[in-house]
Amino acid sequence: MDSTPLGDLWDRLSGTQPDPGQWLVAAAALLALAVVVPRPVWRLSRNAVTIAHEGGHGLVALLTGRSLDGIRLHSDTSGLTVSRGRPTGIGMILTAAAGYPAPSLLGLGGAWLLAADRITLFLWMATALLLAMLVMIRNAYGALTVIVTGAAFLLVSWLTAPEIQAAFAYAAVWFMLVGGVRPAFELQSKRRHGGAPDSDADQLSRLTHVPVALWLFFFHTVSVCALLGGGRWLLGL
Repeated sequence: MDSTPLGDLWDRLSGTQPDPGQWLVAAAALLALAVVVPRPVWRLSRNAVTIAHEGGHGLVALLTGRSLDGIRLHSDTSGLTVSRGRPTGIGMILTAAAGYPAPSLLGLGGAWLLAADRITLFLWMATALLLAMLVMIRNAYGALTVIVTGAAFLLVSWLTAPEIQAAFAYAAVWFMLVGGVRPAFELQSKRRHGGAPDSDADQLSRLTHVPVALWLFFFHTVSVCALLGGGRWLLGL
């Protein structure tokens, strides 16, 4: 076995961690519900979902060859990702469609890692994604939000016992899975009352000539399927 610092680091990343008890998995799910369902708490916790939402826009923009100018996160939990490229076409469509599914898909990926007992790998990958996103943040509130979130993942992964790491990781993944469901319903409610005229769904409708209702259905389908599938992995079903 390689006893160098680099070898030790690789062993931590590639190794598996003890599977937590079902009580911890269930407690983490209840904690996620407690920070998503009550509206006063959700107003704060939704910032983390916005990070994933805007990060999804930014990542897909880069993957489709668009130039990413920057990302802004606001204190009202809204966000804005600005990219340059063709105003129409598949790249723009995929970029616009990536935001709402992103938290749920990240949660699904996290659930897959945790089901494979890769708790440390999950924590470090989350930290790396947040660090990469920080480079593209263009306002102070957004930078603060990403730094605080990333610091939480980093400190837990380095300084806490395996049981605490497992509890934090499972709570974070449950939060993304559960929290990923609510924004599409909020958007649907806003549009019902005449709000959000330039939402992702409206932009996608203009780009594709597909009704907004079908794009909302797509967002709902992805988030609910991710919750069901990720939940089964986390619960070991």
